[in-house]
Amino acid sequence: MNAFLTVIPIILIRYGLLSMVNKEALKRAGLFAPVIGREKIAYWVYQISTILILLYLLFLKIRADSEWFYIGLVIYSLGIILYGVSIINYAKPKMSGINLNGLYGVSRNPVYVAYFISLLGCVFLTQSWILLVLLVCFQISAHWIILSEERWCIKEFGEEYLKYMNRVRRYI
Repeated sequence: MNAFLTVIPIILIRYGLLSMVNKEALKRAGLFAPVIGREKIAYWVYQISTILILLYLLFLKIRADSEWFYIGLVIYSLGIILYGVSIINYAKPKMSGINLNGLYGVSRNPVYVAYFISLLGCVFLTQSWILLVLLVCFQISAHWIILSEERWCIKEFGEEYLKYMNRVRRYI
């Protein structure tokens, strides 16, 4: 079975579900906070690694004959469920614009966490070391992107966001 099938739910959630819940949130999801210094490099590593992951999955096969298959399936499924829930939560921020509801009460970045979990499931499903390396590059660069987003949120939302940062962890 082609591993690109694992990308279909991600795309449907990111574009279809988000658009159904809140079309404005779809536009907001495509914006990046301003990056400075090394964050500019991280931005390009993030973009390139995302494209490479999605393209590489076109050429990989899911290895259902492996003992890792069920572990990968559970991890991937958990990631997809979390991704769907976090996208719904993302689409409905408070009036101030800060997302505090749902999974955003547990993690300041549940979309990134869920995306990582689902792609980690893909690593297990395909047993690809190259995909794992790409995922690590993606995640390291995503951390730098998250730092730029936090800086922007502090500037945009001020004390309210600082209090949120003190209450809720960056990841999990």
